[in-house]
Amino acid sequence: MPDERLDAEWVRAWYEEVDAALKELMESFLARHGFPPGRNEVRLATGSSHKATEALVELTPIPSDLTTMYWVIAEASLPDVDNGYFIHSPSTVAAHFREYGFIQIDGEEPALVFAGDGGGHLFAVAGTGRVWKSATASWFDQFDLDAAGLKEFLERLARRIAGQS
Repeated sequence: MPDERLDAEWVRAWYEEVDAALKELMESFLARHGFPPGRNEVRLATGSSHKATEALVELTPIPSDLTTMYWVIAEASLPDVDNGYFIHSPSTVAAHFREYGFIQIDGEEPALVFAGDGGGHLFAVAGTGRVWKSATASWFDQFDLDAAGLKEFLERLARRIAGQS
């Protein structure tokens, strides 16, 4: 059973929590690791990213939670959180869809890749709302269940950021 659906207000609160945790993490990063951090940020949606989201919706049916998320945040680049996390922009998702199509997972509705990690693993969200992670750094290999929904995926990411602060 998929996790509860995303709400734009919840995503906005998530953003504010993550933004504060990232600031704390960046302030202590050099002292903890001995080298400066990369640029770690979650970017809020803009008029341009809203147009890209609308174009993605026109290109292919996308899970409603992904549309909700993109209506609040445009993308995230978190190279210093664990081995790195990257939520792709809607225009990047569209480009990847044009090149690779949907991810096919046995017994699941087609899934759309929306993120990756620093190891090259991909995250895809299916029409059911469930989030899947590639077992290897490949678009065409096995995908395993990672989260009941985007909300769980985002909550876990927030905990990872806060845990490193």
